[in-house]
Amino acid sequence: MASSWTGNRVRLRAIEPDDWTAFMHLADDDGRRGSRLDLPRSAESYRAWAREQAVAECHDERFRLAVEATATGELVGTVGSHRTGPRSGWFECDVTIGADHRRKGYAAEAVVLLLRFMFAERRYHKCLAAVFAHNEASLALFRRLGFTEEGRLREHVFFAGRHHDLVLMGMLSQEFDQRHTVSRP
Repeated sequence: MASSWTGNRVRLRAIEPDDWTAFMHLADDDGRRGSRLDLPRSAESYRAWAREQAVAECHDERFRLAVEATATGELVGTVGSHRTGPRSGWFECDVTIGADHRRKGYAAEAVVLLLRFMFAERRYHKCLAAVFAHNEASLALFRRLGFTEEGRLREHVFFAGRHHDLVLMGMLSQEFDQRHTVSRP
């Protein structure tokens, strides 16, 4: 591996101002970000968001990275840490891969690279992921990576006209180390 941020399939990198079109297409995949159906946004709002992300300083452990396919250099998704409990040593991660790029191993590799950084470099002890119960593909992904179902929040999120269960998945740093070997320099 050439870099801590590069795997066989993906490279994680900072968001650049020119990424705005790729993020606009990611949002267009289904018009929904998580449990929220967003109002349509202008191209200018995506340009402004990407510019803001490109110059934002990371003051804590919450961040968003672009997921780029190593074979093509194309931005295929995003991965990040969006909630943290630094005192207790946990963080919550999420990953989104565009519809045209799913089922190619991008999400799995992006999450492993993120976990390796957070566990080995930032000394976090536990990663959480919140997944909708009906999202079988994401549940299967996190199970394959070694996450354990820790609980289910029944009818916790309301969208698309009804309440949905949210499955909480977790992985401890030692579980990650056992499953995903780290090559030492």
